[in-house]
Amino acid sequence: MSEDGLPQLDPVIHAQARLRVTVALSSLGQGDSITFPRLQQLLDMTPGNLSTHLRKLEDAGYVEITKAFEHRTPVTLVELTTRGRAAFEEYTKALHRLLEVPGDGRA
Repeated sequence: MSEDGLPQLDPVIHAQARLRVTVALSSLGQGDSITFPRLQQLLDMTPGNLSTHLRKLEDAGYVEITKAFEHRTPVTLVELTTRGRAAFEEYTKALHRLLEVPGDGRA
């Protein structure tokens, strides 16, 4: 909470591109991953831009990036971590609290 009593939004997730990445990854099941090219296509982001934002999320412990091979072809897999899911859940709760209008009967 801030000094004015409003909930704080996680700045790592709040950046538009990282929010889009987090939303996309949160739609996967726990422990499921998506390939980097598929995520890039889904979000219509350049490889460099997506890499930069994934690095920020990875540094925060919100995503895990795994390099593997499928049929001798290198593949990069991206997965939302348990910590990332919890952070996104907190982010959405804080956003809902921010959007609540006191006294309107919606809570």
